[in-house]
Amino acid sequence: MRNSCKTWLFSICSVVLLGGCKTTQPNATNNPYQPQPYVHLTHPEWSKNASIYQINTRQFTPEGTFKAAEAHLPRLKDLGVDILWLMPVNPIGEVNRKGSLGSPYSVKDYYAVNPELGTLDDFKHFVKAAHAMGFKVILDWVANHTSWDNVLKAEHPEWYERDYKGDFRPTPWWDWSDIIDLDYSQPGLRKYMTNAMKYWVEEVDIDGYRCDVAGFVPVDFWNQVRKELDAIKPVFMLAEWESRDLHANAFDMTYAWSWREKIHAITSGHADLNGLFVYYSWNESAFPKDAYRMTTVSNHDTNAWEGTQFETFGDALPAVIVLSVVGEGMPQIYNGQEAGLDKRLAFFEKDEITWRPHPIGDLYKTLLALRKQHTALWNGHWGATMQRVWNTEPNKVLSFVRENSEDKVLVLINFSDQPQTIQLQDPVLFAGEYEDVFAKQELTLVADSSISLPAWGYQVLVRP
Repeated sequence: MRNSCKTWLFSICSVVLLGGCKTTQPNATNNPYQPQPYVHLTHPEWSKNASIYQINTRQFTPEGTFKAAEAHLPRLKDLGVDILWLMPVNPIGEVNRKGSLGSPYSVKDYYAVNPELGTLDDFKHFVKAAHAMGFKVILDWVANHTSWDNVLKAEHPEWYERDYKGDFRPTPWWDWSDIIDLDYSQPGLRKYMTNAMKYWVEEVDIDGYRCDVAGFVPVDFWNQVRKELDAIKPVFMLAEWESRDLHANAFDMTYAWSWREKIHAITSGHADLNGLFVYYSWNESAFPKDAYRMTTVSNHDTNAWEGTQFETFGDALPAVIVLSVVGEGMPQIYNGQEAGLDKRLAFFEKDEITWRPHPIGDLYKTLLALRKQHTALWNGHWGATMQRVWNTEPNKVLSFVRENSEDKVLVLINFSDQPQTIQLQDPVLFAGEYEDVFAKQELTLVADSSISLPAWGYQVLVRP
């Protein structure tokens, strides 16, 4: 999606949260009062401790090609990411194009590759090389709309929505003038789009999709797509949306837009931690345990239209990154973040990332390694639920523990611009022996222990 429209989307999605909210055992007794599982799909086993990395192929390298991007795979392996999400690779429409190169989300042909990025064989080679290194590759898919000159407009004009004058129309209320909306009341369109998505799994061996504005497309379409894709191979599906109903049969993961919004409000001085508590309360109480949520610090939309990671979070950025990785949710990294990307990448033109060693990259590398080592930090039912640990500065310092039979991780983050000294409450949750992940020191916490954190400071403590 090209513009930031997360706040109102969350408001809409909050209304349409339907169905049960806890994952339980299937009804084996035919008791109508026996709770039923809400999530019916099976997550790929390899997703249990995965993180996701977004590649904007046009901007990722000076060449802007699959071949050039392939050379970065060893570096990404060293960083510790697992799922590579490539922005749309299809040819871009020319009619009503924005800028000189256009938006990748204005798709001209669902069965072709944008020649600016390389050939179909180049893309296959990238996927094969990524698989050989242990990565999974998902492809950005734009099912809601096409470019004005997509082949479908001439061949099947009946598959498009119309405005009050009977003309093709862009998505209502937005300035997406380079695209026109599809009409999912048409069975032929549904079959075509499903077959197109199956093509890339069968022909290129991709491992799933990130689906653009997924909530603008009917849920029953996605449910059928998931069923047909899983019949080919187990896939991973990410919805650009924030809603529980997509998790039941279609998507492994949805966006946690509201998480990022709460964090931004806190770090910009417009709110305290209560807003974040609202998010985690909803996440635990309204979403099933097996619903993955994507905790995003930056992506192509926010970087281009709202600001860089530094503009958005300022001095609090490292603390936000820590929470995105060790809190519940799958962390997402946008290309260049790890190199300290400090500019807004152009969306409709060629732009470049300056690749360099940076403390942000070191932080991500440490956190992603920690996440793999400690099962309490894994995704969905494989990981442990965050338990709030109350402290003496509850509106400024976030403290929680994630614990299972194998691991215990205690996290303390000062979400204020002033140093804080706190005492934790309820020693049953926190008392014990720990190792500080960053200070590399052992420490013992007891009921009356005091902990001091600098402004925007954090501690991640693990049970030895």
